[in-house]
Amino acid sequence: MTGKDVPALLEAKDSIPLGTRINVTFLGNEDLEMRVSAAKTVRELGFVPVPHISARRLQSRAQLEEFLSALQDVGATEHVFVVGGDPTTPEGPYEDSFDVIRTGLLPEYGVRHVSIAGYPEGHPDISGEKLWKALDDKSWSLREQGLDATILTQFAFDTDPVITWIDAVRARGIDTQIRIGTPGPAGIKRLLGFARRFGIGANAMIVKKYGFSLTNLMGTAGPDTFVTDLSALLAADPGVGTVRLHFYTFGGLKATADWARAYAATQS
Repeated sequence: MTGKDVPALLEAKDSIPLGTRINVTFLGNEDLEMRVSAAKTVRELGFVPVPHISARRLQSRAQLEEFLSALQDVGATEHVFVVGGDPTTPEGPYEDSFDVIRTGLLPEYGVRHVSIAGYPEGHPDISGEKLWKALDDKSWSLREQGLDATILTQFAFDTDPVITWIDAVRARGIDTQIRIGTPGPAGIKRLLGFARRFGIGANAMIVKKYGFSLTNLMGTAGPDTFVTDLSALLAADPGVGTVRLHFYTFGGLKATADWARAYAATQS
């Protein structure tokens, strides 16, 4: 959710199991108060807030500490997601998420669990070599600080690169829990727009495999096929370790929560 999504969260709350982790984004057009208020609401409703810390949007170490302190005051620092962020040029001293992690500040403000980014299909602006080194460095630093971790991935339409990437992560000796980014049900044009923005493969063959066609852009698509196929592939691969889902709510919090409840019901 974003800082502006509190009304949407209130609408969706009865469809979301208590204890669910809900990420709160760090957008450039929202301020500290809005982000903290959203995280506070998540916690008060019985969910687990996971505030984002966008390294390249932080203007100073003091701003990072101010944000962490404000989150701590509302009981929302146990879980955070540290990510590089969108700006081409950093707005302050932090070039990437590793720069934030290695400050050592996170545990001082009550952080116990840190999510870090993973990119099964690569990143449009970062080489594969740099991505793997960053994952190694962050994993090592979090272990050194005694912090638990989760690798939270960019969303995908195709299970094949996801499984290949998971195997590569494990081959590097990283046994951290992985959460695979999965779009909740949303309009097809909207899904494709996000895919283009983040460099996600979305050719005709891939999206057909996912469950929609490029010739019908006015419809909606859900992740039923993707989740079912991914589950089968994970079950057949004993070396994958702990792998779960992370939902991107492109079609709205309630639509995603309702889909997840309905899908889970068909599996029981």
